[in-house]
Amino acid sequence: MNKNIRVLEKRKKIALIAHDNKKKDLIEWAVHNKKELSKHSLVATGTTGKLIEDALDQPVVKLLSGPLGGDQQIGAMIATGDIDVVFFFFDPMEAQPHDSDVKALLRLAVAWNLPMACDRSTADFLMTSRFMQEEYSYELPNYTHYLNRKV
Repeated sequence: MNKNIRVLEKRKKIALIAHDNKKKDLIEWAVHNKKELSKHSLVATGTTGKLIEDALDQPVVKLLSGPLGGDQQIGAMIATGDIDVVFFFFDPMEAQPHDSDVKALLRLAVAWNLPMACDRSTADFLMTSRFMQEEYSYELPNYTHYLNRKV
């Protein structure tokens, strides 16, 4: 059996994303976790990235706005192993113009077994996990059966 192990380094590559109605929550959470976040590399979609960079006084790699392709950019980074952890504060009560992109990003995070938090309490649990402060190794899902299927 082909086992593919992925190692998340001590310094994680963190994606930060928030829908408009959740940006305030994410910014407050990020400020509360400023010291811990400063130990990691941050990537964010559009406006969220600018707001976080200003609030934390820490560089953030800013991608496109979510509806303009930023969610897809982060999804691609997940698929290529360039994101280790996702914090995506999304609004469950409001339809988004880019719902299909959001669903694809969430699906990729689950498909590649990435740690992901979509609300503040889960983000608190994830951020305070000892695995956020040390190297962490895990087995990637094996999709050989899918790749070898007859189409």
